[in-house]
Amino acid sequence: MSVSKEVIKQCLISKQREVDEAEIVPRPVSFEENGNYVIVGVRHAGKSYLLYQRVRQLQAAGKGWDEILFVNFEDERLAEFQTDDFNSLLEAHLELYGKKPVVFLDEVQNIDHWDKFVRRLADAKYNVYVTGSNAKMLSKEVATTLGGRFFIYDAYPYSFREYLAAQQVNLEQHWMYDTVQRSQVKRHLNDYFYYGGLPEILSFQNKRSMLSSLYQKIYLGDICARNNIKSNRVLNILIKKMAESVKQPLSFNRLKNVIVATGAPISVPTTIDYVDYASDSWLILPMENEVGKLTEKEMQKKYYFVDNGLLNLFLMNSETSLLENMVAVELCRRFGKNNVFFLNAEKEIDFIVPDQKLALQVSYTIKEEATYNREVPPLVKYAKAHPDWQCLLIAYDEESTAEGIPVVPVWKWLMEA
Repeated sequence: MSVSKEVIKQCLISKQREVDEAEIVPRPVSFEENGNYVIVGVRHAGKSYLLYQRVRQLQAAGKGWDEILFVNFEDERLAEFQTDDFNSLLEAHLELYGKKPVVFLDEVQNIDHWDKFVRRLADAKYNVYVTGSNAKMLSKEVATTLGGRFFIYDAYPYSFREYLAAQQVNLEQHWMYDTVQRSQVKRHLNDYFYYGGLPEILSFQNKRSMLSSLYQKIYLGDICARNNIKSNRVLNILIKKMAESVKQPLSFNRLKNVIVATGAPISVPTTIDYVDYASDSWLILPMENEVGKLTEKEMQKKYYFVDNGLLNLFLMNSETSLLENMVAVELCRRFGKNNVFFLNAEKEIDFIVPDQKLALQVSYTIKEEATYNREVPPLVKYAKAHPDWQCLLIAYDEESTAEGIPVVPVWKWLMEA
């Protein structure tokens, strides 16, 4: 059953009002003027609001709704929308306004052959912006399907700066020297540290319950349902083990043995598949050893969670893991997840960003002698061997210099970007 053009027009007009009335936290995203974009990322990372932000930018540049077509395919009035209705979508806008629009397709993944439609639009010189759930719209599949016609933008949860803006924290110049404002930033850091930066979570008092519900959607929807996993218990054990081991390189064989020890038979190839599924859904961010051999890079990685709130569902006494995870996500956000590595040679350095000549060690505190001796000397040695690199140690709330290495509190480092 198709959807009539009258219903499509109703959906277009009502969406215009919704976008115009939405409160948007501006995010530092730069769109190419004539570019086409597919926005991907974990559920509820704010992908739709990035489209709203782009609409506002176009409006500020002089375009009106007569030149913008925005449709949300999760609108229940479009439940019967089929592939053949894509042409009706363009015809409905043409009948309303008589102009060729910039096209925004939100949550388009449920419509068969959506990719062929947007590819045809791009070939016809339309500008197109698309979002979709990672259950049916994976980054690697989009890249294969759409070729070089589209930029693929990775949407992360809020950075700490964005989180503060969403909480309506307005910082004045030189705020970090103001006792009141600095204390306000640190207070908000505490919530961001434990509950993460997923935009939808911010407005809820019971954040842990909402995060648990979201995890179930990712876990049961994006991972189990998409990949026809029969034993979700096995996948759950695997994800819990990755959470518990978030700071350590973890081999597929080790993961397999942990699962087998619980009485669930599983092979290494199946373990690899399950890890790939969790990565495809954006629940985890795999990270390679920068100096490892090819087999080691592929078979023994670190696994960080895309949001601290999701990671914290699995942890007790979680501060050291949450701090390292927070830094990992921020590095991936700033520099791209394929450009951030760990270094496991004689002694480990937590993060290496070769393109930026940046090396980071992360420690909740270095006040204890044993911790100091474990964390500082490897970074000092690396800094001496790489004098043109920036080497930092990030702590939770300590600021000093350790053998020439700047020790920076994480709140200050997060606010630098």
